Amino acid sequence: MTIEYKDQVAIVTGAGTGLGRSHALAMAARGARVVVNDLGGSRDGTGGSATAAEAVVAEIEAAGGEAIANDANVTDENQVAAMVQSAMDKWGRVDILVNNAGILRDKSFAKMTLDDWRAVVDVHLNGAAYCSHAVWPIMREQRYGRIVMTTSTSGIYGNFGQANYGAAKFGVVGLMNVLHIEGAKYNIHVNSLAPSAATRMTEDVMPEDVLEQLAPEYVTPAVLFLASKQAPSRTILLAGAGVYTVAKLIEAQGIKLPEGQRTPENIAGIFEQISDVDGGIEILEGLQHVERIVKMPVSGT
Repeated sequence: MTIEYKDQVAIVTGAGTGLGRSHALAMAARGARVVVNDLGGSRDGTGGSATAAEAVVAEIEAAGGEAIANDANVTDENQVAAMVQSAMDKWGRVDILVNNAGILRDKSFAKMTLDDWRAVVDVHLNGAAYCSHAVWPIMREQRYGRIVMTTSTSGIYGNFGQANYGAAKFGVVGLMNVLHIEGAKYNIHVNSLAPSAATRMTEDVMPEDVLEQLAPEYVTPAVLFLASKQAPSRTILLAGAGVYTVAKLIEAQGIKLPEGQRTPENIAGIFEQISDVDGGIEILEGLQHVERIVKMPVSGT
């Protein structure tokens, strides 16, 4: 089985450098027509230029591929709509969206301004939502689509100084979960990538010997899989240094206390038991959890 994207159109945001550039080049090499989106701003989101996106388009075209450059700001829904329309005008469809655009404004929560909070959440979470919303009716009409969110271990597990980034990155997992459910009958698969890569986002937070093992090109195969016809849906795929693994949210079996015993003191007394994830359950939607707890027998019965 060879994964290819012949006759498919992909939009990759933040594709002027780093991971996005790697994803765009690899998709084009496998036949995709690519919208290379990049605002061209600095790591903290300031400034802007189409130069980076145009350079990637030039690379794709020099290799015989098709691509167009776009400098839309993903936090501006009108610019996002125009970006998607440019793909429709040129190629008549959109099959793949990779929400990769991102910025960093790291500070401890005590020192973080609310402007820093809003800016990061706006790009990572709202930007992913705006782009997904713009392609959603097209993918529904086609009855085909692949959307890749970019999450992070900072969102899944936490990381000091990244409250804004971590919250946004776990937010896109929640967005994935719902879009997976709503897109299922239209053959729209939605997944999340958690990359570990040496890019301008990480160049000053990891030692050089670690960065050498984290080339963006080692992450891109995971995106190629998640964007393919063979892709799963509602999967968090972690990739870096040649390692590929899956993270899942697991719910412990839990204990149902009898009426009259549902007190904070009793919860404290059995907290070790209710925290035990041996035999844990993967819940696939919120109502499944509700159905489970309503039907669960009372402890000791």
